[in-house]
Parts: sequence; structure tokens; C-alpha cells
Amino acid sequence: MVNARQLVTLLVVFALIATCPFWVKSAPTMNTIIAVLYIVLLGQAWNILGGYGGQFSFGHAAFFGTGAYTVAVLQIQFGINPWIGLLAGALLATAVALIVGFASFRYGLRGSYFALVTLAFAEVLRILSNSVSFTGGGVGLLLQLDRRFSNLQFADNRGYFWVVWAMCLACFLCVWWIGRSRFGAWLMAVRDNEDAARALGVDVFRTKMGAAALSGFFTGLAGVFYAQFYLYLDPSIAYGSAVSIEALLVPIIGGMGTLFGPLIGAGVIHFLSEMTRHFVGDVPGVALAIYGALLIVIVMFLPRGLISIDSVIRGGTSGRRRANA
Repeated sequence: MVNARQLVTLLVVFALIATCPFWVKSAPTMNTIIAVLYIVLLGQAWNILGGYGGQFSFGHAAFFGTGAYTVAVLQIQFGINPWIGLLAGALLATAVALIVGFASFRYGLRGSYFALVTLAFAEVLRILSNSVSFTGGGVGLLLQLDRRFSNLQFADNRGYFWVVWAMCLACFLCVWWIGRSRFGAWLMAVRDNEDAARALGVDVFRTKMGAAALSGFFTGLAGVFYAQFYLYLDPSIAYGSAVSIEALLVPIIGGMGTLFGPLIGAGVIHFLSEMTRHFVGDVPGVALAIYGALLIVIVMFLPRGLISIDSVIRGGTSGRRRANA
């Protein structure tokens, strides 16, 4: 019953979001909505592995950059249609996620060790992409501007909205399925107590590998979308720490292991980013400092994220009523 209500809520929320192209007339406003949805997709993809699986990744840029570079290289170097490149990018990102997962989970690495392994993979890929010629090296790749649907580019930014909206919906439906499936139960059991889950017969290795594959797939999609929307990539963008930080901040602030937490977190982060740019300007590092301060506040007072604020308030109110009784 709870899952059915959650699915209805999810579909209603996305139906409301889908009305944006019909009433938003300003191109900058539409670009802002697109950027928020992109961040939502990135955060929800991380949430599958980090929130539901309890495997904290500091290197999701490894999957993001692989998806982005795949579609860009296939399009520029080989003339392959970006729609085919979209699927190739997502699948190759999944393959990288499986390699990272195998290198970590097969040998029992978890916690801070897993986080460091993912960070190391992202850094290795950044260095490699900075050194080889087909990625453009340090100069990067500039995709050709060709505003056609067949080229995964659009004359009207509403086309980009529908692409990222569909990606987000697919990711959210996947997370909703995780919340009600046997695989999801195994995954959350592994997150809560890996040894106990293993004792109950859960195949811990396969479960974590499945979560890594799903997370890598949707992160790769986010990378593909970024490449086609912004039309430029370099190693620091594709494999830099900024992507990984953004991916993990969104669900942690909104609420890890929840369906709607990344949506809330993405909205808050983008709002803070815009306010910082408006009042401070483009001063390097200021936005990250504000994100860090917010993260400290969330960890201290709302460890389950902003989505839990209602239950915290109700809990505090009922506690005061009991004290006064």
C-alpha cells in the first residue's frame, strides 16, 4: 500500500514537472530547470549505490566521464549517431562501475577503503584522458553544433528538457522498484549489516555488484546528457572531483536511501548556487564552502536529510507535550 502511494506520488510529481515547457517562456528559466533535473539524475544515480547500498563512492566521476567521453568520441572521431552513443556511453559506464565494484567487493573493501578506490579510479581516468589524443588531451573536445533531433541536439531547449526528464523518470522508477523488490531488500540488508545479511543467505557480492551496475548506468546517462547539452568536455570536467562531490551532496542533503531525497537536495543545492553567484559572484571555492557548511549542519541536526525534517519537528513537539503532561 505504501509503495503504491509512493508510485502515485512519483508519477504526479513528474507529471507536474512535465508541464514546465508549456508555461515557462523564458529560455534562462528553462535552462535552470534542465540543470536542476540533471543534478537530480546525478544524485539519484549515486543514491542507488550510496544511499540504498551503503557503499559511499567518492569517485562517481569515473562513470560520468566515461559516459560523456564515449558519446563525444564516437560522434567526433567515428561519426556515430549520438542516440547510439547514448546507449554505448551508459553501457560503458556500467562496465567501468562493474570493474570498480569487482576490484573492491571481491576483496572485501568497504567503507573508507571503497571510497578511496573509487576516488583513485576517477583520478586515473582523469590522467589518462589528459594524456591520450582521441580525448583531445588537456584541450578537451568541442562537439559540433548541429541542432537536430537526429543529432541529440535541439533548436529549442525544451527538447533537452524532455530528454533529461525521461532519464530522471527512468532512474526514479528504478529506485522505486528497488524499494519494493527482493533485490532492494537484499541491498538494504547489506547496507544495514553486511555480516548479518551474509549469514541469512544474501549473496553480498552479487547484490553490491548489481547496485554498482545500476548506479553506473544512470551516472553514465548523466554524462551523456552533459556532453550533448554543453557541447564541451575536458578531463577536469569529465573526471574531476566536482562531479563526484555534487553527486554525493545531493542525496546526503536531501535524504539518503529515500526516493525523493535527491529531488529536494538538488533543489536546495541549485538555489544556494544561484544565491551565491548573485551575492558573491564567481569567486572560486565559495560555493563549495557553503555546501560544506550546509553538510555539517545536516549531519549534526538532520542525519537522515532534509526529507526527515517533518518527522524531527513532530518528534520534538510530541516530546515537549510528554514533558509538559
